[in-house]
Amino acid sequence: MSAHLWQYVLIFAIMVVIAIAVIRSKRRDFKLEANKLVELLGGKDNIEKYEFNKSRFVVDLKDVTLANKEGIQKLGAQGIVEIDNQLKIILGDDAKQIKKYIKELKR
Repeated sequence: MSAHLWQYVLIFAIMVVIAIAVIRSKRRDFKLEANKLVELLGGKDNIEKYEFNKSRFVVDLKDVTLANKEGIQKLGAQGIVEIDNQLKIILGDDAKQIKKYIKELKR
């Protein structure tokens, strides 16, 4: 092999390693996020009822004042609507994954 070919192979290998590192860093830990979301909602005992509707998470809380809406926004919520003791949280595509883990937590 010529010296130029080795350089291209080396550059390609480095680019693959960088791409893998970027992909892993963007991967989200949904179990950790679900735990954090429950904590931001005032804990699992504060959650009376919940349901997922596509990209939205609708949750009825015993005490809505215990919910940290700013923290939920920072966690990645695209929007939050509060009506009485109910929060409608727009989670986007992550809603299905988070639903699975919250279901496990409430057991």
